[in-house]
Amino acid sequence: MTKVLVLHSVSLVRSALAALLRSEGPFEVTSAGWRTAVRQAESLRPDVTVVDLDCPEATAVLADNGRADGQVLTSPSPVLVLASIGAPGSLHRAFRAEARGYVDKDGSPGRLVRAVRKVAAGERFIDASLASAFMEADPVPLSPRELSVLARAAEGDSIPEIARTLHLASGTVRNYMAAATRKTGARNLIDAIRISRRAGWV
Repeated sequence: MTKVLVLHSVSLVRSALAALLRSEGPFEVTSAGWRTAVRQAESLRPDVTVVDLDCPEATAVLADNGRADGQVLTSPSPVLVLASIGAPGSLHRAFRAEARGYVDKDGSPGRLVRAVRKVAAGERFIDASLASAFMEADPVPLSPRELSVLARAAEGDSIPEIARTLHLASGTVRNYMAAATRKTGARNLIDAIRISRRAGWV
């Protein structure tokens, strides 16, 4: 029995994905929102964790190399991401976070099932429709830590909140924000967030 953890911010969507997987194979599926993600991952120890890249929380977790609120979320479970062709920057971010599978959200349900099986078996899976998006994506100029700080700032976290979550000094958070602003060619932090969102980095 393959254990699968489905993470999504929308209850209806994660329930639908879980129901689909349960109906298509010998999967033990647990679905969770982001607030309980770490606890569910620790108790379930899934063979595969399915994450939708369009969820704002996924941005912060993947940018911080699989961590949520300073705790390991995805390790050692391989991550399979649901992605859109129009967001190549998100694909690169997931690749840097060492996701093992990439499924086109516009594809058939059978592709998701096949991807889960392959990733659970230790193989990689990349939808052919997403391969060109990988090639078209511009290199991400920000470091993983800069992406993590920027992603959390984009969600409205204050500097003290970001510092506490990522176990950094407030001054270090400010330095990362300044570096992200400079590297994106932005006028200020808000502009850096806008540029990064448009590129699909956060």
